[in-house]
Amino acid sequence: MSSLRKLIPTIANSMASAKTDFIRPFTVIVEGNVGSGKTTFLNHFNKYDNVGVYTEPIEMWRNCNGYNLLELMYKDPKKWSFTFQSYVQLTMLRQHTRLTKYPVKLMERSVYSARYCFVEKMERDQLMAAPAIAVIDEWFKFITENENVGVDLIVYLRTSPEVVYDRILKRNRSEERTIAFDYFKSLHEIHEDWLYHKTLHKVPAPVIVLNADLDQSVIGEEYEKYEEQILNKLPVQAHVY
Repeated sequence: MSSLRKLIPTIANSMASAKTDFIRPFTVIVEGNVGSGKTTFLNHFNKYDNVGVYTEPIEMWRNCNGYNLLELMYKDPKKWSFTFQSYVQLTMLRQHTRLTKYPVKLMERSVYSARYCFVEKMERDQLMAAPAIAVIDEWFKFITENENVGVDLIVYLRTSPEVVYDRILKRNRSEERTIAFDYFKSLHEIHEDWLYHKTLHKVPAPVIVLNADLDQSVIGEEYEKYEEQILNKLPVQAHVY
């Protein structure tokens, strides 16, 4: 028993040291509406040797121990929104704290947009009861206060709802076929209030706003305007097109 008592502080100190030793790279989160071109953006920067690209863990949402939570949520959001967003929060936390050898980390979305945009939308649509929102918020508060989920820059791929709706129809993902235009419009407004007007929730880092309505043939030029800041070669400053 005495040897166990001696061992417990050693284990605790080891765990604390492991948490302290985690050095967060320069972290950029890429935010925007569904269909705003986040994959295209990440593919553009994936060519650099010093950048680690972490896409949204959609395949995990499609297969949580055999359950397609993404599909369930779209089919019956009233029933499955809380389950889905709880798992999104967990998987995004894993993305934030995932170790990487790269000095620059690009993440598709974040724990912040999960709460500030998507849970916000569900709350407005009354798809989650107040107690469920409270649970999500308590977890979010714990994560942001106790885990290394800080970010250095936000890239907001700003699009019009009409453009993203057209893109969604063209890419024809099975889970998205039944989504109405109004969903994209209201989600656009929430992103605007959070990242453009900055009147909704806390913005955790400076924001660069890109015109993501542009066609893929020319969107690369829009990315290149801010490459040096995104790659942490210039001081971070907010830009609005």
